[in-house]
Amino acid sequence: MTKAYLKYILSLLIFGSNGIVASYILLSSAEIVLSRTVIGSLFLGLVFIIGRKRPDIKQIKKQWFYLLGSGISLGLSWVFVYEAYRLIGVSTATLAYYCGPVIVIAVAPFIFQEKMTAGKMTGICLVALGMVLVNGDDFLTEGISWGLMCGIMAAVLYATMLIANKKVEKLTGLEITLVSLVTASAVVAPYTLLLHQGINGVSLAGLNLLPILIIGVVNTGIACYLYFSAIHQLPAQSVAMCSYIEPLSALVFSAVMLHEHLTMVQFSGALFILGGAAFSELYQLRKKPG
Repeated sequence: MTKAYLKYILSLLIFGSNGIVASYILLSSAEIVLSRTVIGSLFLGLVFIIGRKRPDIKQIKKQWFYLLGSGISLGLSWVFVYEAYRLIGVSTATLAYYCGPVIVIAVAPFIFQEKMTAGKMTGICLVALGMVLVNGDDFLTEGISWGLMCGIMAAVLYATMLIANKKVEKLTGLEITLVSLVTASAVVAPYTLLLHQGINGVSLAGLNLLPILIIGVVNTGIACYLYFSAIHQLPAQSVAMCSYIEPLSALVFSAVMLHEHLTMVQFSGALFILGGAAFSELYQLRKKPG
């Protein structure tokens, strides 16, 4: 279980750097998403070939419904959240997007029969308060807009992806990641081509190879493998609570690398986010018998 938590937290920290890496890529949101899904798929396919591994086709066919749901939700959630970043900024989009884990926590007792404890409820409240402190000003200023709606749709799709993945059984994290990324690529590609009126319309001006490779191989291939292989070994509510490490790390990385400094209110919100996630887990450990 400890190894699974380490994998999950590392994947979240890598995801938290997405905005930093993407800032060096002069492509549209859809093109960035398409690039990361295609390169990530090719990278994991290469891992299979080098390791002389074969995907369990029988299990993939048997669980096609959840795998397809995971891949479609993954691709579309990335499209919507990058569009939200463009329209309303990272802060407000993040506030909307990270309603997704709250949705998972709310439905987990019904779908996964996970008990809603006092510790989980307290953690949810602390995390929610933290997210409001971090992003509340932007939310109140912008109000409801198409960009905010994109963020909300991304949150619903994010929650759907988490739930679908928790339903998949008897497949390795590598297999699940490969199928999810290939499916996401198949979903995002038509959208990107339609958006740019065909392949000739796709921009090449921002083709900076190094950051594209980093976001495709490291931030997608490796990070998604760590992510999907970990969440199957962790309770759905714990996955949802710890997921707030990603937006928090994104704020810290932005402050350090892009000099976007946190205000005192945002810093207080960051403490609530970490404190809420930690409290829910420590409370559960304390309640377990010796």
